[in-house]
Amino acid sequence: MTDDSNILRASFHTLGCKLNFSETSTIAMQLARRGIVKSMPDEVPDIVVVNTCSVTEVADKKGRSLIRRLRSRWPESTLVVTGCYAQLKPNEVASIEGVDIVLGNDEKLRITDFLDEWEKDRRNRVAVHDYLDIREFRGACECGDRTRYWLKVQDGCDYFCTYCTIPFARGRSRSGKISELLYEARSAAEAGGKEIVLTGVNVGCFGKDTGEDFLELLKRLDSIEGIERYRISSIEPNLLTEEIIRWMAEDSRAFMPSFHIPLQSGSDEVLRLMNRRYRTALFTERINMIRSLIPHAFIGVDIIAGARGETESEWEKSFSYAESLPVSRYHVFPYSERPGTKALSIDYNVAQEEKHRRVSMLTRLSDEKLRNFSRGFFGEWRSVLWEHPDAEEDGVMFGHTDNYIRVRAKASPALYNTITPALLTSFYNADPETVQAIIHD
Repeated sequence: MTDDSNILRASFHTLGCKLNFSETSTIAMQLARRGIVKSMPDEVPDIVVVNTCSVTEVADKKGRSLIRRLRSRWPESTLVVTGCYAQLKPNEVASIEGVDIVLGNDEKLRITDFLDEWEKDRRNRVAVHDYLDIREFRGACECGDRTRYWLKVQDGCDYFCTYCTIPFARGRSRSGKISELLYEARSAAEAGGKEIVLTGVNVGCFGKDTGEDFLELLKRLDSIEGIERYRISSIEPNLLTEEIIRWMAEDSRAFMPSFHIPLQSGSDEVLRLMNRRYRTALFTERINMIRSLIPHAFIGVDIIAGARGETESEWEKSFSYAESLPVSRYHVFPYSERPGTKALSIDYNVAQEEKHRRVSMLTRLSDEKLRNFSRGFFGEWRSVLWEHPDAEEDGVMFGHTDNYIRVRAKASPALYNTITPALLTSFYNADPETVQAIIHD
């Protein structure tokens, strides 16, 4: 019997975007190379890593709550906090009782160096670079406990929208090299990966710093054998060019018919106040082109309710525009005041109660659009990638169709991480987010 009493164990906790999940998985892999294994649910970890988000004030609160809960649960574990909350408010994070190491976003993928230092003297550490000094691209491509791989192709943002702190949390835009990203994708294929999601802060800006081209990256990735599906996590409408859409529709082998495109507001005036790089006319063109060339495509859209400057008349324009778009779903966010952003200088501020009302209206609209989109495929057979379950759930398994409809079927472990046809039949318990499916025995 192997004595594993001296093996170190780590627990990982992630808040926020797919990019964060990708980086957490990479951190776990780095620790695994040092012999530090992921702890089981019933084990006490030696190291606890929390990768935080700070896109809204609610995200900050969730981060603080999670940190305190984990410290209370495992008071003797070494607690490392990283991510955007740690980057933007390192002193606030460091002041939370029990936090041992605070790492900014430029430091998170060098966690092993800081853990080595910690072991020497057990002295609390805060290591955070100013966002202007974050210049290096640090790659990540892992699947963690999930089926899909996340391939980080870009980081940082140069857009400086007035409501957003991400450029201050992630630094300026920077990209990986195509040759290095192809190597990561081939490695994922060799490990049995079937689907890769391209992640970043502003992925459409890929290559602006290296002289390479985003569409060229897509074409090169598309040629890799073994990877049957690619998706782009999110792309700005002004960077989702007509050339990219047409290539995906007519020539791509493996890029799936699904898009995630931030709108943020359906009012041109609010878009101007937000310092967005497009107006509704361009957004409409992009959506209509997708619907024309790829009519079965899933189109998810981010939208903010109650932003500074969204007067009642601008809100009515925004909601009316949102109603008119032939999209599949809205991801609705209430506007959140962020310290240091230029949006705070905009005079008109929406009351909290009104903000909640607008969120509710957009959420209902989203449910209606998602229900209508998914219902349109009932009675059709569509290819589904069946996902490794996080836990057994009453003998069922879940997956996503090529056009990103979440489906539920009778569990068949032999099908995990395989792509098979499934017949879409109905909503599960009237839930617009889950469709019941039948597979061949």
